Amino acid sequence: MGLRPHPPELEEFATLVGSEGPVGIAGGRTHFELGGELRPGTRTVSAPVGVVTHEPAEMTVRVRAGTPVTDLEEHLADGGQMVPLDPESPASTVGGVLAVGRSGIRRLGYGHVRDLVLEITYVNSEGKLIRAGGPTVKNVSGFDLCRLLVGSLGTLGFIAEVVLRCHPLPEVSRWFMSGTDPVELLSGLYRPVSILWDGTESHVLLEGAAADVEYQADRFDLTPVAGPPEVPREGRQSVRASQVADLQGHFVAEVGVGVVHRDIRTDPPPTEAPALHRAVKARLDPTGRLNPGREVVV
Repeated sequence: MGLRPHPPELEEFATLVGSEGPVGIAGGRTHFELGGELRPGTRTVSAPVGVVTHEPAEMTVRVRAGTPVTDLEEHLADGGQMVPLDPESPASTVGGVLAVGRSGIRRLGYGHVRDLVLEITYVNSEGKLIRAGGPTVKNVSGFDLCRLLVGSLGTLGFIAEVVLRCHPLPEVSRWFMSGTDPVELLSGLYRPVSILWDGTESHVLLEGAAADVEYQADRFDLTPVAGPPEVPREGRQSVRASQVADLQGHFVAEVGVGVVHRDIRTDPPPTEAPALHRAVKARLDPTGRLNPGREVVV
């Protein structure tokens, strides 16, 4: 059995990227300056748009990277399913969310955003289309390029199309507030989707059948609220549970995840990540033409 041919829309995108000269990719531009500004003179391209196929029985969807996440959500809702990409803006695109690689505040319930990706078709630095992964979990084998591309800010390849894992659309999705210790909530609630703690109170997101959500809310005396608290955007860092008590200033911690959002910027601890990323970049984009000027880690 031969390789599946690429659709004309993806071939056109690869031709647009080409094989020479600096080139950047733009989605909804909601995080366009993340990692640094593109070097002057860099032309920009946009990924193709559209939901290709939705397989409710397989719980997968094939979608072009330039598709707004809101459009994908509307399409999947008709089939009673969803993909928890949690965009920060209505303009966010599927490819943009994956390229940034930041999971939303529902990570506790649905896992990291990279775990949603089964297959990626991307354009490499030579202007060629590369397919990584497979449309089902059973077909995924070999080196996992999908996980490498998620969060790479388009510096290793431009995402053209993805196959994502879907989840059932919950009957209800409700936020609550509680003064109960967040660790007690984490251990006592059945599969909470999110627990956010500001050092004093917890915001809890429960999703699923209405009767189940109501039962848990009554059991833990949770107070209904309109939505989550405002999450600081200045700093985002990974911490251990034992370190949370030492945090200063306003913060919101994602309980059970290890991510804290702060109102001040913080420098990450020194690691070997910058050198590792540059080594990978040198192998996959030896001329440095993809999103020049942008750094994933510094």
